[in-house]
Amino acid sequence: MNVRDMANVALFAAVMGVLGLMPPIPVGVMPVPITLQTLGVLLAGGLLGARLGAMSQIVFLLIVATGLPLLSGGRGGLGVFVGPSAGYLLAWPITAFCIGWIQSRFTKIQLWNVLPLNVTVGVFLIYAIGVPVQAVVMELEILDVTKASLLFLPGDVLKATIASLLIVQLQKYPVFNRHMIPS
Repeated sequence: MNVRDMANVALFAAVMGVLGLMPPIPVGVMPVPITLQTLGVLLAGGLLGARLGAMSQIVFLLIVATGLPLLSGGRGGLGVFVGPSAGYLLAWPITAFCIGWIQSRFTKIQLWNVLPLNVTVGVFLIYAIGVPVQAVVMELEILDVTKASLLFLPGDVLKATIASLLIVQLQKYPVFNRHMIPS
């Protein structure tokens, strides 16, 4: 790993921390709030690629595990990894990796291929891991948690759209264009 890669990993771990400063939006029926940090996960995978995107999320989660209150609402520490949002957090590096890996197969980065990727793979993977873990932690039926999670879908689609627009625009710059600069 070169210095540029390390800087990009650190940058996106910091982006996640900054996005965590935005106040969470509580949803009455769920203990998991709406946050902007999903946007950071999608951006990390789309801009850094599979390996570095996942690494940035792992670094961020390790920093959170040390107790720094960088999750939305000022949460941090090991306790967040056994609470209702644990599955969503653990899904972040996996999601960033999958988005980066699939996107690296595209011949050209355009909105028509990045947006469906972020909406389907990005949002779906976070839900696919987060919802079952939340159901287990809260001792609820998975179908009930799935239904309640539908409240998050419009906001997550909006975040996926914003991430896609940013990825398409930022790919024009050499620091993020993996086709121009080999990593």
